[in-house]
Amino acid sequence: MKDKDTNRDDGSIIFGSSQMREPAPAEFIPKHGTPAETAYQIVKDETFPQTQPRLNLATFVTTYMDDYGTRLMNEAVGVNYIDETEYPRVAVMCGRCINMVANMWNTPEKGDWKTGALGIGSSEACMLGGVAAWLRWRERRKSEGKPYDKPNLVMSTAYQVVWEKFCQLWQIEMRTVPITHKNPTLDINEAISMCDENTICVVPIMGVTWTGMNDDVQALDNALDKFNRKTGYDIPIHVDAASGGFIMPFLNPDKKWDFRLKWVLSISTSGHKYGLVYPGLGWVVWKDKKYLPKEMAFSVNYLGANITQVGLNFSRPAAQVLGQYYNFIHLGMDGYRAIHANSMDIAHYCHHSIGRIPCFRNYADKLDNPLFIWYLDPEYDKTAKWTLFDLQDKLMESGWMVPAYTMPKDIEDMVVMRIVVRQGMSRDMADMLIADIKSAVAELEKLEYPTPSRVAAINAEKQKGKVYTH
Repeated sequence: MKDKDTNRDDGSIIFGSSQMREPAPAEFIPKHGTPAETAYQIVKDETFPQTQPRLNLATFVTTYMDDYGTRLMNEAVGVNYIDETEYPRVAVMCGRCINMVANMWNTPEKGDWKTGALGIGSSEACMLGGVAAWLRWRERRKSEGKPYDKPNLVMSTAYQVVWEKFCQLWQIEMRTVPITHKNPTLDINEAISMCDENTICVVPIMGVTWTGMNDDVQALDNALDKFNRKTGYDIPIHVDAASGGFIMPFLNPDKKWDFRLKWVLSISTSGHKYGLVYPGLGWVVWKDKKYLPKEMAFSVNYLGANITQVGLNFSRPAAQVLGQYYNFIHLGMDGYRAIHANSMDIAHYCHHSIGRIPCFRNYADKLDNPLFIWYLDPEYDKTAKWTLFDLQDKLMESGWMVPAYTMPKDIEDMVVMRIVVRQGMSRDMADMLIADIKSAVAELEKLEYPTPSRVAAINAEKQKGKVYTH
């Protein structure tokens, strides 16, 4: 685009402006405005050095949608979901999405509209599932004339931080089953042993953030059924299926982890992960309307209409609802299955390729979801002058974000790396990633002296009495 007066490109005007000579605002709103083109360039330049979204193998959230889905969401960016009087079709689309998600999870509920809610990400969806379990438990205790001041929740130490927030905010004791090298997923017997009359629910995870593995929900359901019959308790299951909720129905539909199980009363998932919608969108569904406490449905007069809302947030974007409904229509079961099958195939390829690199060892032999972790071979680790944190930094030089982190409590001495394969990751990109990993390892192996992260690891292990031979 040319400027009519100067006949120069917009770029010349922008980069010749006074704003480009000044630091970006950091503390105060500028006194004077900035032309839209220049403001856009300043914000764009701030993000330029970052990892490109499709090379970010750390995030679970969707980084690619097709042009039509992106256009639909952009066109709805100014639409507030809760304005149901002004945008009634958005509410209808949301109800349809809840129906589809519920049926995808084999709901037994009859009727035109299934019982569920949307959230801004799976974090809100988890909280809604947890609050419902807590309120049901409290009401039952009240009706029995028993104390209701000491609720607890049981899950593994591989929980997502939202559950810690939930327990702190609602004053619920969090009882965690340790994840160990022997039991990399929820230890069912240990979980049952932690349950008592004050347990509001047990929370298994489908697609653990730390490892990508699935807890055995069916085994938990069987064990809990025996426990409830023996004790007379009524402890339910809420499944945190943030990742697996959109993987299992397409790649392993016969596996029972959902509403086909007796004690699974609610399930939450992320629409913005393997639901393939840009952030932030979550879904929670209950097995039946009777499991959603009436206290959670707030009716208010809003802009001249009575609105009934189930959620922690009120105003929220409608764009994600349109994106999810578009995906369901456009992709269908076959499309979702094909995309997730490709992601799983590429994850298998990366898993196999990384497992063959001599200095690495995969954490799990098989993949439950399109993500996995690996660690340094223990023998190699004894003499290595670098750590996986150094490999993370090396890969960032090539634009990749592959996170290194320590595992949860009880196995926090283990440092791992993780790859999350999502829509937008191709076999060619996987080959480039593997080549960059091998190249980075070759450079690190030439080091003459230990890196700062390795020195820190050596000092920590010396305190524990371990010997290194660097």
